[in-house]
Amino acid sequence: MLKRLDLPACPVETALTLMGDRWKVLIVRDLLTGTKRFGELKKALVGISQKVLTQHLRIMEENGLVHRQIFAEVPPRVEYSLTELGRSLKLIHDAMWQWGEEYKAKME
Repeated sequence: MLKRLDLPACPVETALTLMGDRWKVLIVRDLLTGTKRFGELKKALVGISQKVLTQHLRIMEENGLVHRQIFAEVPPRVEYSLTELGRSLKLIHDAMWQWGEEYKAKME
């Protein structure tokens, strides 16, 4: 987890440090609809490698945005969901969605 002292002074830079990656934003998009297994996320995120998805999920978990739950089954089942802090990114997601819709409409 990022230590408070390690965070940039600028709040915008802090947000970009935590979420300034295409895959992280898309992981949030997919988890906003509910809990997902690794395979579901991998399938939804066309073009992401297993290694990159694993790395991003671990970082997002360390930063308190994603919760990882392991079920003691054979084979083991792992599910990912957004924490309360992660769900607070919905406002940003919705604003990006709206902006993207408006941009596409103006460019047509």
